[in-house]
This record gives sequence, C-alpha cells and structure tokens, in this order.
Amino acid sequence: MNRTVEEVAALLMQGAEFGDVEIEQWMAQALRERLYEARNARRPLRVYCGYDATKPDLHLGHTITLRKLRQFQECGHDVTFLIGDFTTRVGDPSDRDGLRPPLSEEEIAFNARTYADQAFKVLDRDRTHVRYNSEWLAALDLTDVIGIAGNFTVQQFLARDNLRARHERGDPIWLHELFYAMLQGYDAVALRADVQLGATEQLFNLLAGRKLQEAFGLAPQVCITFPVLVGTDGRARMSKSAGNYIGIDEPAAEMYGKVMSLPDEVMASYFRLVTRWTPAEVAGVEGRLATGDLHPMDAKKALAWEIVDGYHGRDAADAAAEYFRRVHQQGKAPHDMPRFAVAGAMGIVDLLHNAGMCGSKSEGRRLVEQGGVRLDGATVESAGQVVTPGEHVLQVGKRRFVRLVVDRGEGE
Repeated sequence: MNRTVEEVAALLMQGAEFGDVEIEQWMAQALRERLYEARNARRPLRVYCGYDATKPDLHLGHTITLRKLRQFQECGHDVTFLIGDFTTRVGDPSDRDGLRPPLSEEEIAFNARTYADQAFKVLDRDRTHVRYNSEWLAALDLTDVIGIAGNFTVQQFLARDNLRARHERGDPIWLHELFYAMLQGYDAVALRADVQLGATEQLFNLLAGRKLQEAFGLAPQVCITFPVLVGTDGRARMSKSAGNYIGIDEPAAEMYGKVMSLPDEVMASYFRLVTRWTPAEVAGVEGRLATGDLHPMDAKKALAWEIVDGYHGRDAADAAAEYFRRVHQQGKAPHDMPRFAVAGAMGIVDLLHNAGMCGSKSEGRRLVEQGGVRLDGATVESAGQVVTPGEHVLQVGKRRFVRLVVDRGEGE
C-alpha cells in the first residue's frame, strides 16, 4: 500500500506524547520534513531506540517503542535496537526519585542476552541492527567526556522535575547521574540517527542527543516520545516489581486473561500504544464505544485477541479466547489442564505443594485461608481438609487448574 508522507507521519506519531504542545508540533513538522527528504533522496531514515538492561524480561510497556520501530521498518526505514549495556552501569535518573541501585556486570550481561530474542517477537529480525552502546562509550577517554560535558550546564539538569525536587529536599544527587543524559545523547552521535524514540520522561535525554549532534556537525535528530503504559491495576506504571505487568513471554491464556482484567478506562491507551491497529482503526473502535454500538466487554476481547495474536499467533489467540469464555465467563474447567496422580488420601496443603500449585506449604495454607482454592468448583474452607483419591479438579485463583487422577501404580 502506497501511503502519502502525511499518512506515514500520522501513523508514526500515533500515541506520541511530549508534555509540551509546542515541542509536539515542532517534532511532528520535523518528522514530515525528514520523511520528504528521505523519499526524495531514496534513502531510509536511521531510527533507533535504546533499552537499558535493568531487568531480564520485557513486558508490554517496552513494546510501545518496539511496535513503533516495527512501523518504521514497514515503512522502509533502517532500525537499530540499541541495548544500553554501558548506560545501565550509570543508571537513568529520569523516572526515579532517588539513586537507581547499581547492577553487577554479570547481571547486566545476562539481562542484555535476553533482550534481543524477546524484541524479535515484534521486530523483523532480518531488518534489525542490534547494537550495544559499550561499543563506543567504553572507548571514550577523559578528554572526550570533558568535551561532551562542555555542551551542558548544571542548571539545565536541575531544571528537571525529579532532580529539582531532590535538590530542594536536600537529597543527594550523585555526579555520575548527570552523566547519563550526556552518554545517551552521544549514542545519537555514534549512530548518526535521524530519529530516536523513547519514553516521555526521557525527553531531556533525547534532546541532549540533538544538542550533541549539532556540536559534532550532524543534523539534529527527530525525537518522538511516548507515555509509560499503565499496568493491569489501572493506576501505576507497568512494572514487574509492582506485579501489574503483562510479560510478552507469558502463555497465551495468561496474557489474554490479564488484558481482560484491565479497567475500561485504560483501554484507549492500549488501543493506541500496544496494538498493530492503524489510527483509522483505533478511531473506529473508539467511535463505536462512544455511540454504544460496541460494548466495552467486546472491545476488550478484541484488544486481548489482537495482543495475544501478535505474540503467539492466531490459533493461540482463538484458544485463549475460548479458554476465557469457558473458564471465566461460564465458570467451567478448561478442557486441557495438567494431570497429577494421587495414590492415597492427602491433606489439601500437601496436595497443593506436591502438585506445584504453590511455592511452599505456608503459601498453600495462606491460599486456602484467603479463599483462593477450589476443589471441584467448591471453595476449600479449611487448610485441614483431606482429599480422597478420585477424579477431581483442583483450582488456584482464576487461571490455574490441575486434574487429579488416581495413581494405580506401575504396570497397570
């Protein structure tokens, strides 16, 4: 499909958020100009986004920029997936109200190894350059660092909300934290980037890249930033530590169920940020929701199916939808579930632990006391309950099931 530059620009800017209307208009115009220049010169734009290796797993929040990189690829542009193995050592203060805890080189290396394979769930492997910023940052000497630092003032850093708040409270601001934006800015120089993507909270770092590119005689990059994704609780940013995340490596049924648990009011941001839907398709869904032609439950099912299809494929998405309908809407056990053989009568806590439904017996007891365990559809009331041998369905929470069968011994 041949799109006009204006249509491509609208697609690539979909979901972007800058926190400043003037900057948004400025960057949107700069992107259109770069797209026109690229089309006339028959040269793809050089586009990248950097990911610090702070955790081993990527979740849907990370895929906002990954999906945007994929859109650039589909529009014919040159994409680099940059792993910030060197900048991870410094720690980005952009989203922190204090010093980011340091990671060991072993932790950083382990996390970095997992990133690329996970990223290829979204990106086209054959059209993606994977780079590590230690390639050029580790090679800088003190003279280089002094030259880079000479382009910035301390006042520019202290104008940032989080650093200013820490300064006003008298909390320490470590000197190495100020290096982060400068080092990330140098990434743009090393990659000779035309476009850099990032989170809204990182706009200062991206603009630092523009400043350094100009200092090195390069055309300043276009910066496109996106909001952080709200987690499944509908309040806090998605993160593994908060327990409100949807991992891109999670099983299809788990992923589908988590999307279905989202509050209705956050669906619109998911439409725009973590699907493959075009601006016209998003507008169509939102319009039908507004007029009442589309029920929120049906919109959420479409969203869940789209997300699961993107990471697991159509068949898995269909199976996850059927699983949700049967288990969560009809209250039935799933057709397929793990089997656990039981030879004799067993206490419910021991059974939960032995069947792998909990990490410890104390956790199993707590699950029972909280009303989170069902046997054949009935809530288990006592941690002292004994389960006799036979065909049973044991359930923990909303999504975990195991079929209990009689262990008849070997040879039978």
